[in-house]
Amino acid sequence: MITRKSEYPILLLGYRKPGELDYADNGNLRLQRLYSTFARGWPGAGLLCLRLIAAIATVHYVRSGFVSDINVSRILIEGVAGLLLCAGLWTPIAGSALSVVALWSAFSEHGDFWAKILLATMAAALAMLGPGAWSIDARLFGRKRLIH
Repeated sequence: MITRKSEYPILLLGYRKPGELDYADNGNLRLQRLYSTFARGWPGAGLLCLRLIAAIATVHYVRSGFVSDINVSRILIEGVAGLLLCAGLWTPIAGSALSVVALWSAFSEHGDFWAKILLATMAAALAMLGPGAWSIDARLFGRKRLIH
């Protein structure tokens, strides 16, 4: 973790100003981005299960949408967001988009209102909690050690 000499570090999307870095770790610089941690162990497995359940529910609504709905934009956004959540790629963006679309769908269409609210809640939780250690986001944006 990048540390700063004061007790309240200033963090903007995981980056700090160069003057605020602590090089006490033998000149190595540790960089955190996107989330403070990517949960491992049981919490990471729980996030993986939550991602998979949200993706399965999304695929169900996309399949049923092809039969009964002509709103292609909703189907496309839900489908892409479900695939991104399943892979754990761009989780905050995909979760936010899916949450907004599911809420919009719950209040503007007929169907199972509470199931769509549950999907929107799961997507919002994933957007806020992050994808976990078993995700593409963790591989791309996880902790990295820069040696200079």
